[in-house]
Amino acid sequence: MKAKLLLRIAAAMVLLHTIGHTMGTLTWKQAPNNAVAQVISGMQNNHFDFMGRSSSLAGFYEGFGMSMILVLLFVSILLWLLSAAPVKPLVALVGVFLVGLTVVEYIYFFPVAAAFSLTAGACTLAALKTV
Repeated sequence: MKAKLLLRIAAAMVLLHTIGHTMGTLTWKQAPNNAVAQVISGMQNNHFDFMGRSSSLAGFYEGFGMSMILVLLFVSILLWLLSAAPVKPLVALVGVFLVGLTVVEYIYFFPVAAAFSLTAGACTLAALKTV
């Protein structure tokens, strides 16, 4: 396959990952049972001072989720732009980033998220052979 197609497949995979992550970020407070509801309540209601402001774990969790949406969207757009004019070092960097993301997602989150990143990373790194 040509680099353009591989990078566009990778971009689409990351965009799908972004959509799924966005849905999860926007609905994480919807508890499936009472035990989870209690954890969410604790995350929201226990505040502590952090760098001059009152913070909660829920705020950090939600903020990290929103930040990750932006990162994934950026990577998707970057892959699409690179597909038009691949720059080998940038393609390699994004590929390594996606493989690293795969490891983190597999260890700390769940296999479906890791599968999206792994597929995108594999396509990106495979594109290096044709650049």
